[in-house]
Amino acid sequence: MSRKTVTVDGCTACAHVVHATNEIITIYPITPSSPIAEICDAKSAKGQANIWGTVPKVSQMQSEAGVAGAVHGSLTTGAMATTISASQGLLLIIPNMYKIAGELTPTVFHITARSLAAQGLSIFGDHSDVMAARSTGFAMLCSQNVQEAMDFALIAQAATLESRIPFMHFFDGFRTSHEVQKIEEVSFDDMRAMIDDDHVIAHRKRGLTPDRPALRGTSQNPDVYFQGRETVNKYYDATPDIVQKAMDRFAGITGRKYKLFDYLGDPDAERIIVVMGSSAEVALNTVNTLNAKGEKLGIVLVRLYRPFDINAFSESLPSSVKSIAVLDRTKEPGAIGEPLYLDVRTAIGEMMDRGISKLQGYPKVIGGRYGLGSKDFTPAMVKAIFDNLSQDKPKNHFTIGIKDDVCDTSLEFDESFDIGEKNEFRSLFYGLGADGTVGANKNTIKIIGQETDNFSQAYFVYDSKKSGATTVSHLRFGKDRIHKPYLIKKANFIACHNPSFPEKIDMLSNAEDGAIFLLTTSHNKDDVWDTLPVEVQEHLISKKMKFYIIDAISLAEEIGLGARINMIMQTAFFVISGIIPKEDAVKSIKTEIKKTYMKKGEDIVNLNYEAVDKALQNIVEVPVPDKATSCKCMRPPVPEHAPEFVKNVTAKLLADNGDSLPVSAMPADGTWPTGTTQYEKRNIGVNIPIWEPDACIQCAQCSFVCPHASIRVKAYDPSELKDAPSAFKSVDATGKDMKGLKFTVQVAPEDCTGCGSCVFNCPGQKKDADGNKIEGVNA
Repeated sequence: MSRKTVTVDGCTACAHVVHATNEIITIYPITPSSPIAEICDAKSAKGQANIWGTVPKVSQMQSEAGVAGAVHGSLTTGAMATTISASQGLLLIIPNMYKIAGELTPTVFHITARSLAAQGLSIFGDHSDVMAARSTGFAMLCSQNVQEAMDFALIAQAATLESRIPFMHFFDGFRTSHEVQKIEEVSFDDMRAMIDDDHVIAHRKRGLTPDRPALRGTSQNPDVYFQGRETVNKYYDATPDIVQKAMDRFAGITGRKYKLFDYLGDPDAERIIVVMGSSAEVALNTVNTLNAKGEKLGIVLVRLYRPFDINAFSESLPSSVKSIAVLDRTKEPGAIGEPLYLDVRTAIGEMMDRGISKLQGYPKVIGGRYGLGSKDFTPAMVKAIFDNLSQDKPKNHFTIGIKDDVCDTSLEFDESFDIGEKNEFRSLFYGLGADGTVGANKNTIKIIGQETDNFSQAYFVYDSKKSGATTVSHLRFGKDRIHKPYLIKKANFIACHNPSFPEKIDMLSNAEDGAIFLLTTSHNKDDVWDTLPVEVQEHLISKKMKFYIIDAISLAEEIGLGARINMIMQTAFFVISGIIPKEDAVKSIKTEIKKTYMKKGEDIVNLNYEAVDKALQNIVEVPVPDKATSCKCMRPPVPEHAPEFVKNVTAKLLADNGDSLPVSAMPADGTWPTGTTQYEKRNIGVNIPIWEPDACIQCAQCSFVCPHASIRVKAYDPSELKDAPSAFKSVDATGKDMKGLKFTVQVAPEDCTGCGSCVFNCPGQKKDADGNKIEGVNA
């Protein structure tokens, strides 16, 4: 029997189960877990019920500290309660987690694993937060992809009720939480089959109530505290088998089989990697490629990290294993090694001591760190780790993906190594945060997933600045299921949604031969070639690319959509790529438009419909000449007169080349020089304000509200104007004590983002010769 498929991200997949299997959901949203909380809140607001027919109560607290107390209190009454968190938010909940676990209270906390603020804040993914909570007594179950984010949310819920051990169900922040995949949906009937109501009733009966008075939360003296602490051992000892039983029951319902530790690879492997989270899929793809060339490699995928079951781990290892690399996506300064490495070494030692090991001898065991702060983890890095394992004395406590020129921990890797991506369409879309590009691409993946038999994957690279910062959408789709949680390096299709990008972002270095480049530009077919930097022209020529343009910005303004060009560019993508027939694509796009924008009104829906129709009429193919003729090059990221730190460090960041910076370039304590933003000239404003001196009342509101400090107001001595250009604007200053001075409002075009805040807030208005206000013309 076929099962319903949906195209969703990890947060949406998880939220589907969270809302359906809980009664109380207490939240304080924190990136990247916020969508789970938002989706649950929206479901309850619409009156959607859980599997027991009641609408869960969703409450937002003042902070995660409030969440900790509220969810603990709810659980103590016998309610099915949960929360969602990450990073510093999880740290605030830790004190109550010790109590919840100590009181053997079943619950599942869903964590989008994220970095902790150390030398700097990072909103991106690694395992620092969950590892900081590993001693709380919560079981820890890790999902490696979007499908598992849904599946394990349910498995954890079933296991916590039977075992009475609370669970942290976690998956990689952004890499899994925000990746979009086509998956099989777990139905409410599946959930009811997994959740034993007898365990729910038992949890309720343990709840504190005046009807059955009991005391919980006592103070214990030295004579009994130790004994009381040891009472929980039998519950933790039983938990791994309970989790495996829940996995087996889930397999019987859905057909998807999981183990606490899954071995994947050659059955006679001598070198293996032990890993958990999304990176396991990267490792497995690499292993399959290398094994096809004669290697004997494998991986052990850790799913249940706490309690760590030595027997299950031992059973997963092939008897042929001689060397093991354990990968941790966290750093524990001062420790002998990172958490998973220490556990694996200890487990192997105990396996040997207890005589349960199948291994022929004690293997080499090394540990390494990777992927902190969402650093991309690629097949090339996996190969380097296996190459290191093959050495007589492999480097231990290594790092991969960076260059450590201070302590020499890093492994060298060949960035050109590629496992190939056959039978897949790969596309990159460069846009700005809040311009609609990401939203449109999410709809694109949904359309492809629904209208074709293709499997799909989408991942979105965000900047910490979010709105107004560069976003890169990575879309893959093809006939085979896609498990490639790493960035696209060679794309068939590249779209640029901002006309200033070609002069500062080397987008086409990621294009493969014969790829398509789509650019939004105000220049026509005959003029656009000479506006491109010579580097862009050379890519187009040498890679024999096809080049298309569309004036999406003018079309959007003409329609009334302002800077929202997403629907125009999405339509152009479908028409040019030919992924699905044009008529079907247009129909599907309009269906998604209605779903997305109907809550904003019929007018907005119709404007987006018009955008689709206009796009169909304005896509233009530009012939690519045989020779590069441009007189301009890509702009350097910072000017020559910038300070050394800005030229050596900041410039690399602005050029999207921060990965090349070695450890020695980074300030050890996170202290950076100030004033470096002045050297970042983004030049992204399509439309920028022009000062109208005749209408200006010199209130300086424009400068006050400008979010990027790109408007400066000055009153100055008239002598300063003696060398000013003829077009420089100034008027007599009118402010108190400013008699005899001149006044100017100056906009810095390269710093302006074109947000319009200054125009919206300007109280001045231009007047005609008769003194009447001219509508729509502000200062």
